[in-house]
Amino acid sequence: MSEKKSWLILSHGFNMDGRASSQTITDKIPYLLEAGIQPIVFSAITGIQDQRFPHRRFLAWGPAAFRFDFRHWIANQYGRGFIYKLLTRTVSIVLAPFIGLEKLILGYSSQWSWAMPAFIHGLGLVRSGKVDLVFSTGGAWSAHLAGLWLKKWTGIAWIAEIHDPLVIRKNPNDQGFEQPKNRDARFRHYLERQLTKYADHVWWFTDGAVHYAKVRNPNLNTPENAHGFMVLPGAEPPGGVTAEKPHRYSEKLNLCHFGSLANDRSLSTILNALVPLLEKYPVARDHIQVHAYGAALDPLTIQAIKTLGFNDVLLAHGRLEKDPITGKSGREQVLEKMQEADVLILLHGNDEWCAEYIPSKFYEYLWTGRPIWGITHRNPQLDQMLEERGAYLSQEGDAIGIATALERIWLDWKQQKLHQPLGSPMGVDQAVRKILTEIQWQS
Repeated sequence: MSEKKSWLILSHGFNMDGRASSQTITDKIPYLLEAGIQPIVFSAITGIQDQRFPHRRFLAWGPAAFRFDFRHWIANQYGRGFIYKLLTRTVSIVLAPFIGLEKLILGYSSQWSWAMPAFIHGLGLVRSGKVDLVFSTGGAWSAHLAGLWLKKWTGIAWIAEIHDPLVIRKNPNDQGFEQPKNRDARFRHYLERQLTKYADHVWWFTDGAVHYAKVRNPNLNTPENAHGFMVLPGAEPPGGVTAEKPHRYSEKLNLCHFGSLANDRSLSTILNALVPLLEKYPVARDHIQVHAYGAALDPLTIQAIKTLGFNDVLLAHGRLEKDPITGKSGREQVLEKMQEADVLILLHGNDEWCAEYIPSKFYEYLWTGRPIWGITHRNPQLDQMLEERGAYLSQEGDAIGIATALERIWLDWKQQKLHQPLGSPMGVDQAVRKILTEIQWQS
């Protein structure tokens, strides 16, 4: 594969500010360019047009995906004010019956239909000899579906990067063989089998994900099928800033969480752990604040705030997007807030899929120079990385252990001796080197 230089990159969410699925591929681009690769990118219209290389953005052909993409495109063009609300509500009303019909007939996740324009336009490029390799990455599985179609129709070299497991297991004894009733989940089962059969190379982001993929697909890593391996994605410094900001202790112990929340990944875990701490150290009530950035609060957190009376303890800041006044991107603002934190909270979740998943925020946290408090679930690989970096570590579901860790953080903060992170951040350069080595690329 050493002669290949032009890559068609299929990424539904390319150049979407603050999106993990976007950052995973956009952060790789400088290193791919440095390696002599000439990218041509296909994405949805949700991301910003890239000027460094050909970047074509396509509307999805299905109504649900069209609505999703349209909302983000309007937000990029006009912000989320009156025009955004008017246009998006109008489009939602018009498309509602068609979305219902699409869901009834197919039942797939909304972005599936983006695969169609990506395939049609990609087919023209491949047949004209303008690309030598197709690289699908996601995020949305529509990119992999388009890559599969291009492979089957043309035989072109195809490599695939799986962000989150396509097959979601239910418990430790579930290997993922059972065909689910949900049609989208059934299709993802099918797509994983096709990836391991037809892709030239495919990789996942955790040891657990590779392990279970091999269990379900024993053909993986056989001569006739895909070569599968693990890559730690890493991250570039949020906002492009590499210098660590000196930390200053204030009158508040600021515990900060960044990213999405849900009932299986809830800040109620932290709020409930505050109860025994405040019983033991009542003065802590006036000195601890929990900050949530990047997402709406989950129902369990909202309920815990009401039940425990913690309205002044947990502050929800929402999603940080580009500031039209300062010109700072969402990532730049996120970095500033991360560096202001006393401790960064890493919530792993409590689902079985945690065994195959590491939150992408972990890699960004490493760049901030701030202590991390990881609350993890069934993932020895993540636990080891946290321990190696001197993080505070708790196990999901262990209420006593979580409360003990919070007390340790409180006492360390009072003495101004919070854990100093060990080791170096994990950049994206190491991920690109691993990929190029595995696929035997030489510039």
